[in-house]
Amino acid sequence: MLERLQALTDEALGLVQGAGDSAALDAVQTAFLGKKGKVQAVLRTIGSLAPEERGPVGKAANAAKVEIESALGERRQALIDAAEGELAETEWVDATLPPPASTGEGRSGGTIHPITTLVRDMDDIFASMGFEALDGPWVEDDYHNFTALNIPPDHPARDMQDTYWLSDGNCLRTHTSPVQIRAMENNKPPIRAVCLGRVFRHEDLDATHENTFHQVEGFYVDRQVSVGHMLYVLRALLREILEEDVEVRLRPSYFPFVEPGFEMDVTFRGKWMELLGCGMVHPKVLEFGGIDSSQWSGFAFGLGIDRLVMLRHGVEDLRHFMSGDLRFLEQFHGGAEG
Repeated sequence: MLERLQALTDEALGLVQGAGDSAALDAVQTAFLGKKGKVQAVLRTIGSLAPEERGPVGKAANAAKVEIESALGERRQALIDAAEGELAETEWVDATLPPPASTGEGRSGGTIHPITTLVRDMDDIFASMGFEALDGPWVEDDYHNFTALNIPPDHPARDMQDTYWLSDGNCLRTHTSPVQIRAMENNKPPIRAVCLGRVFRHEDLDATHENTFHQVEGFYVDRQVSVGHMLYVLRALLREILEEDVEVRLRPSYFPFVEPGFEMDVTFRGKWMELLGCGMVHPKVLEFGGIDSSQWSGFAFGLGIDRLVMLRHGVEDLRHFMSGDLRFLEQFHGGAEG
């Protein structure tokens, strides 16, 4: 029986070495190692052998299986390597060559993202009103993102902002308002500035919620600033962005960093809609920024840029903006770069 096992092993190894593809290897595996294979047939006869023969035969049969399986694995890998080597010779790519599009073949001009287009438009509008465009870090400390905006650690307003906290105690900024604090810390009034940028919230995604979106924070600090100044600026801004005259109305609302605070509604295409939050900068926020609230006052407002783009273009799902779907982006050829 041991001679029989050795012969089977030699036969299988010969067939493995001669196999030219995976199908031939599968046939060898079935013929010798399958449930009805030749090695298994030997194992089924062990019970009929003399007791002193069973151990050596069983051991030899298992060794034969291991040797055949090893040969099968090595041959499969050799076939794969050979196939990849042929591809390398016949389908190699010169990475130093320019992509086909750069040669003029099939090139379709790119487009500016609709959010970028609106940000540029708003930059121009604010510049025409004398506002300076500022920027700030995306990773903020607790003080600038919350405390200095009159949102101390135990304040319930923190529950309204689902925040991405980092292991070092900082967070991804949840609004662009921290730029207001940094501007007051580094400048003396009068201050007239805006920040347009990306913000982050730990949100469940749906048609009206995203974990990454864009805001504009505008603020003006000077002597004797009033709600009337704020209304003038916001009306001018919305008239330019929405490209039509709009009516506005203020409703009292609560925001920790303004007092009094308002929600502003506008008429757009014949309907009233809530659009932004605004108000007079809270005296505590001025003090946190190092400004004497008995001498200076100001207004501030925050506006969702993504929502304005949705209004401009009739987009119904906020998630399109961050999807990278070319079918969506190609609709905005009006913003194509030459």
